[in-house]
Amino acid sequence: VQLQASGGGLVQAGGSLRLSCAVPGRIFRSYVMGWFRQAPGKEREFVAAIRWNGDLTLYSDFVKGRFTISRDNAKNTVYLQTNGLKPEDTAVYSCAARLFTISTSADDYDYWGLGTLVTVSS
Repeated sequence: VQLQASGGGLVQAGGSLRLSCAVPGRIFRSYVMGWFRQAPGKEREFVAAIRWNGDLTLYSDFVKGRFTISRDNAKNTVYLQTNGLKPEDTAVYSCAARLFTISTSADDYDYWGLGTLVTVSS
C-alpha cells in the first residue's frame, strides 16, 4: 500500500495548513489512519488517528483543540487540518495505515508514506 502525504509548506505562527494523504486501493475504508511527525533531531511522535468509519479519533495532547483529523472514504483520503500552528509544530508529517484497531503507537502501523514538511516561522 503506497501512501502519499501532501499539503505541507511554510506558514507563519498562528496560520493553518490542511494536510492530505491519499491511499490507493479499494480497501482504504478498512484501515485505521494515523498522522505522525518527526522534528529535526527528535523522535517520531503520534499526532492523531481515526478509525475506519470515523467514529473514533485520538489526538496527542499537544494538538488537541488545534488539529482535526478526518477522512473521506469515497476519495480514499485522510486529512489533517492544522490550525493555530506554532514554531514547535515544525516537522515532517507522515501518514500511516493499519487494519482495524486504532493505535497511537507508530510500531503498530504497517504502511507508511513519504512525509510532507511543515515549517512554522515565528
